[in-house]
Amino acid sequence: MLTGTSDSVNTYCYLSFLGSRWRFIVASCAIAVTLALIVTLTRSKLYTATCRILIEPPAGTDIRSALGVSPIYLESLKTYEHFAASDSLFLRALDRFQLRQRFPGRTIESLKAGILKAGMVRDTKILEIQATLPDPKAAQALAQYLGEETVKLSRSVDQEADQDLSQAIEKQEAEAKARLDRSAAAWTRTNAQQPVERLQQEIESGSDLKSSLERELLRAEADASEGQASEAAASRARADTLRKQIAQMERDLTAKEELLARRMAERDRVDAERTASHEAYTTIETRLSQVRSDRGYRSERLKIVDPGIVPEQPSAPNIPLHVLAALLLGLIVPVVYLTLELSYRTQRAVGQAGRAAARLRPTGTTDA
Repeated sequence: MLTGTSDSVNTYCYLSFLGSRWRFIVASCAIAVTLALIVTLTRSKLYTATCRILIEPPAGTDIRSALGVSPIYLESLKTYEHFAASDSLFLRALDRFQLRQRFPGRTIESLKAGILKAGMVRDTKILEIQATLPDPKAAQALAQYLGEETVKLSRSVDQEADQDLSQAIEKQEAEAKARLDRSAAAWTRTNAQQPVERLQQEIESGSDLKSSLERELLRAEADASEGQASEAAASRARADTLRKQIAQMERDLTAKEELLARRMAERDRVDAERTASHEAYTTIETRLSQVRSDRGYRSERLKIVDPGIVPEQPSAPNIPLHVLAALLLGLIVPVVYLTLELSYRTQRAVGQAGRAAARLRPTGTTDA
């Protein structure tokens, strides 16, 4: 109970002490506000113009997936911030609008930090490019120029990527065309040097002739077994001759069939290579046509949706904000100073009271 009463007394004493110094606090606030107004009003006005660019998904993207844009995709779009804030683009803008002459003595880095600000609007596909200058018309023109050049830079990067891809596929197409030409030439050469149609006809004719000789052999053997002695001898001789002819013909047919099999195998191999080469060439040709038709549509498309307007309200200096900050500073500084002063006085008073009590204590008296 005593502790609560002591805290209330201390708080009351503290507030009473501050109230007794209210003129000092008011004077501090007035001085801070006055200085803030003087500094703010003497500063030159700055105007900020904003150009907004919409980053659309690649053409052909499923609209359902486009509606449910993931945070990872939105995070990847921050790559385009580097396009807008590239040093080379800002340097071209400085030369175009002669900003180096307007701000002599300042480095490119300081100019860029004070003039340019580029960033994605949170959870959107909008890229904002802000330009801050003392001249509102120049600020709007600079923001629009940076937006247009950002779109051009993005398109040029996409075109270079498309061109590199097209050149790579064109090289593959040329190689596939060369393989197709070689396989077609091999097919033509094989048909000319190793014909199969005539060989097939010879085998068919030989088979027919062999069948005819076999029938004659059967008749000769029949005559040899049924005829008279003189006729039987002639029939046997005829049969021996036919057997030799049939045997020779079988050897010729076997050789021709083996040759035909080799030629057909080679023909099939060459034809398979030609078919595979033609399919590969057709596939690459189709892919190349698709790549050429999809040029400029495989990556995000940037479009300026708001080139910005000439600002009429200055963005800096912000008088209400500066005055409020000065007022808070003018209030905090004297309160802290008075708090320290009260603490010092309290400690000094306690020390003086202790010393006075020590002097009044009788000599030789000890503490209970």
